[in-house]
Amino acid sequence: MKQKGTTEDRFIKSEVLEEEIKLLVYLPPSYTPLLRYPVLIAQDGDDYFRLGRLARTSEELFEDGEIDEFIIVGIPYKDVHDRRKKYHPSGEQQSQYIRFLVNELVPFIEAEYSTLELASARVLIGDSLGATVSLQTATAYPRTFGKVILQSPYVDDAVLKDVSELKDPSLLSVYHVAGKQETDVETTNGQVKNFIEPNRELNQLFSERAFDYYYEEFDGGHSWKFWQPDIPKALKFMFSD
Repeated sequence: MKQKGTTEDRFIKSEVLEEEIKLLVYLPPSYTPLLRYPVLIAQDGDDYFRLGRLARTSEELFEDGEIDEFIIVGIPYKDVHDRRKKYHPSGEQQSQYIRFLVNELVPFIEAEYSTLELASARVLIGDSLGATVSLQTATAYPRTFGKVILQSPYVDDAVLKDVSELKDPSLLSVYHVAGKQETDVETTNGQVKNFIEPNRELNQLFSERAFDYYYEEFDGGHSWKFWQPDIPKALKFMFSD
């Protein structure tokens, strides 16, 4: 299927990060300023467009009547080191990156595009460390980002603490998947970590509290081979009527 919507490159000067950030912005085929649209913000933006087929998948689901249309804003990373600095819980720039998402990116999107200015209409998505920073952003600012899609997030004590300390779980809707074979995942710093057990601990924490929450373990490992087929289910969870 050929993509019918449009994807454009945009750039935003971030004062908090002191750099220019590239954005990939997808507008659905029927986009018009006369209507207002939900927004999906993707960490690992280039990966989600290319490997995840995010835009094309959204169009297929909309044409089948399974979801509503929405705008996608992808944020590519420069390299693996840049990604770790901005996404990892102990990354040198993670706190600044989260402030960029909340204080600079959201106002930019709302000024440039016709969007629904509601937390429930703003969704964050990410895989691995991209899922981690998405979750930590949503738990810190649930009145800005009300929904989050987590594909095999990296989970440590800082992540568990953020979830446990969220005062009002009803503010957040969470879609969460991880692979049963994610037992020996090589990370960007060369370490090998078990991902599935911490994800099970995170699942237990979510399940004990009043989150709108979906969890599933897929039969596979830590790669796009398994994340891409999961995307239709994630989008239907977040964007169906």
